[in-house]
Amino acid sequence: MSNVDLMNLIQGNIHALKPYHVENIDCDVKLHANENPFPPSEELLETFTASIRNFQLNRYPDPDSKKLKDSIAKRLNTDTSRLVIGNGSDEIILLLLQVFCSEGDSIIFPDPTFAMYAIIAKGLGVKPVNIPLNDHWDFDADELLKVAEHNKSRIIFLSYPNNPTGNCFSENQVRKVVENFSGIVVVDEAYYDFARKSFVGEINKHNNLVVLRSLSKIGLAGLRVGFGVADPLIIDQINKVRLPYNSNTVSQTLAEYLITHFDPVQKQIDSILDERVRLMGELEKMDSLTVFPSDSNFFLFRTEQSADKIFRYLIDNGILIRNLSSHPRLNNCLRITVGTRGENDQFLSKMADYAQIGNP
Repeated sequence: MSNVDLMNLIQGNIHALKPYHVENIDCDVKLHANENPFPPSEELLETFTASIRNFQLNRYPDPDSKKLKDSIAKRLNTDTSRLVIGNGSDEIILLLLQVFCSEGDSIIFPDPTFAMYAIIAKGLGVKPVNIPLNDHWDFDADELLKVAEHNKSRIIFLSYPNNPTGNCFSENQVRKVVENFSGIVVVDEAYYDFARKSFVGEINKHNNLVVLRSLSKIGLAGLRVGFGVADPLIIDQINKVRLPYNSNTVSQTLAEYLITHFDPVQKQIDSILDERVRLMGELEKMDSLTVFPSDSNFFLFRTEQSADKIFRYLIDNGILIRNLSSHPRLNNCLRITVGTRGENDQFLSKMADYAQIGNP
């Protein structure tokens, strides 16, 4: 029987990592993961049911996701040579780091932001560098560029809208970074459908710009479909390291249908945006809460009371949101995904109850 010292074989940069923590507590109302609270449309489900017998599951999927790319290209008014499909946009972040960074290089991003930029970088031996966001959850382009130059950073990641703060950064500051950085600028537009602000139209002007999108936030989180838009040269290099069958047949088929039959999804998006206004407005009426502006399907709020206690109280009452208090800039901050009207009402009711009983 072998007894190898496995820990001695593991790379040092992996030793220091902690897995990305996803709260998956069993609650009736889950408002923590920035998902679409509505089920897929009946038309999409019918398409899946009708297609299931025709799926050639004994055959590999299309390695180039041609039909899906065609539908995206038409919707974005771009060319398929500028597109790459990922197993979620997370995979494309990984591929970009593989293409443009070597061990010991650095990337840079404002903070707080999406945790996976740093986690994926560390796993590859790439140094994550960050600059703090200001009190309006925005950044200064000159400062970001200065720190990037000092660290010889290879990639700048900008979440737009930013997760977890919910806001879009200043368009002028983002554009200044793209125009003045000598490396790759990744604008992560995972929440584009709620913000309706995008840099996709500027891909033709800037060969160092990469825009990421995701279908996870608008109804297909379970299928893991993301895509990147960039200069064809960048796409060609990504395809050198992309696994050949990274997007499965079911995901490609249903993602293509969703994109080409978008009206039911748009109605869901519009409902979420209406509920965001209502939900934020009701919370703003509550004492001791500061609600931050949002361009997304979630928003951040800070409480003068213990966020940990509110978080636990909500869980005890069947409601799960995201507790971000462990981050030094997000002390007593909670993030809530906008749910259905009924889910939001349950959340508001329990928040009102908590305010009445005080600090249990």
